[in-house]
Amino acid sequence: MIFEHVARTGHGHVRVDRWPDPQVVVAALPGNVALRGAPDRLPPDALDGETGFVEAPTHWLPALRDVDPATGVWDRLVAVLPAGAAVPAPDVALLTPADAPAFAALGADSAWIAETWGGVAGLLAAGVARGVLVEGRVAALAVPFYVGGAHEDIGVVTEPAYRRRGLSTACAGALVADIRARGRVPTWTTSPDNTGSRAVAARLGFVHERDDVLYALRTPVPSRS
Repeated sequence: MIFEHVARTGHGHVRVDRWPDPQVVVAALPGNVALRGAPDRLPPDALDGETGFVEAPTHWLPALRDVDPATGVWDRLVAVLPAGAAVPAPDVALLTPADAPAFAALGADSAWIAETWGGVAGLLAAGVARGVLVEGRVAALAVPFYVGGAHEDIGVVTEPAYRRRGLSTACAGALVADIRARGRVPTWTTSPDNTGSRAVAARLGFVHERDDVLYALRTPVPSRS
């Protein structure tokens, strides 16, 4: 969904190996890359400076390991919310640029949530984030991490001090209503060992659609242990 997100939001960039008749296309957002085309035509410098998680067909792995021999495979699960699933829409705030100060204390482990929108300012300017603020600080947040033509993939974070209070479920439930109102289908992508994320998705009614992988380029595969 990275290609569509770049095209629809204006965040990130897309490069080709040549024009016309490109044989390699690279779409990049901070920490996230998508590759299409012929791996053997990948220019030597095409991924210079790129670090993070790569979405690409499996035949791209040898080319990625030519770039970074330590490239790892991160197993992922993709779930979809059925059209008939009834999801309550809690009264969770739609955040605006006026809420920017609340992000100042957001933990480093949660900062990824705004990456695909060019950072906090871009996320808030888009008017797509649902969040709970406590004493002027972000406690929990749900955003469309990727926006495609037919789907929006949900990203959720809850700061450690506010976990186990149902805030992730509330934020995501409110976002589901927004996504449906935009005429798109909510999706949920996580790793098999992320039991917390999977539990939230299950409570909301998401169902497993398929297994997938991302490739960790110049970065370790995240671990829940």
